[in-house]
Amino acid sequence: MDAVTVPAERRSSATFRRLQARLRGLVGKAIDDYAMIAEGDRVMVCLSGGKDSYTLLDVLLSLQRSAPVKFELVAVNLDQKQPGFPAHVLPEYLAALGVPYDILEQDTYSVVKRVVSEGRTMCGLCSRLRRGRLYRYAAENGISKIALGHHRDDIVETLFLNLFFGGRMKAMPPKLLSEDGRHIVIRPLAYVPEREIERYARARRFPIIPCRLCGSQDNLQRVAVKKMLADWEREFPGRTETIFSAMRNVSLSQLADPAAFDFAGLDALRLRVASSDAAAEPDREPWDDGGG
Repeated sequence: MDAVTVPAERRSSATFRRLQARLRGLVGKAIDDYAMIAEGDRVMVCLSGGKDSYTLLDVLLSLQRSAPVKFELVAVNLDQKQPGFPAHVLPEYLAALGVPYDILEQDTYSVVKRVVSEGRTMCGLCSRLRRGRLYRYAAENGISKIALGHHRDDIVETLFLNLFFGGRMKAMPPKLLSEDGRHIVIRPLAYVPEREIERYARARRFPIIPCRLCGSQDNLQRVAVKKMLADWEREFPGRTETIFSAMRNVSLSQLADPAAFDFAGLDALRLRVASSDAAAEPDREPWDDGGG
């Protein structure tokens, strides 16, 4: 019997449906595991024009149609006035999509270029300025959740950045209360590998807008950590997933932070256990030495 040849278009379509289903499943699980979205939430999806935030919005729109709870989505982009930024791309895309959106304008580019000396990392200041403007919008527009497009690999990279350069065991949590206690930040892509987002973005043909603010800052610490993890992944496939799994299975008693675990209380705990054991031991006859 001759083999049946499946047209490339159909094969591609089936592959995309599997990928889409996997992303929906991973995002849905993250939302459920961390109680990210509740009934009546007004969720602001921060859209940068990169593959991650496009994918985030796309998957959330898909889940919104079948989710067990009702929630609103609002796409928000901050136009930071970078030279050459194609300001028309996102409004046209979002209008065609039919999703509610707002484009905010704030010249953070000039501030960053003025304050940060040539050759220094701009990401920190840029991020703080952007976050402040987005938080203000959230407060003014009844936003209950702020959704960011960070994925699993971003989270693992941040762990190593803090470990190597900050001396802290810290990463990006899937769900976070802002420092002022006024905003809940969620990362629904927390379980999604970057490589699958790249595949999804190519298949969906999102109009990607590259960030040119950093110019040619190729020696950034994050770039070095990303390369290290990529090298590990090639040599030991699945290592990034294992590291992320470890972040979800933390044994505080096996680390060394006295603020996170009561090491000083172990002596008292031992005495309580010993006392409890002694109280539970049955009385013996005087001639019973416990032998066999």
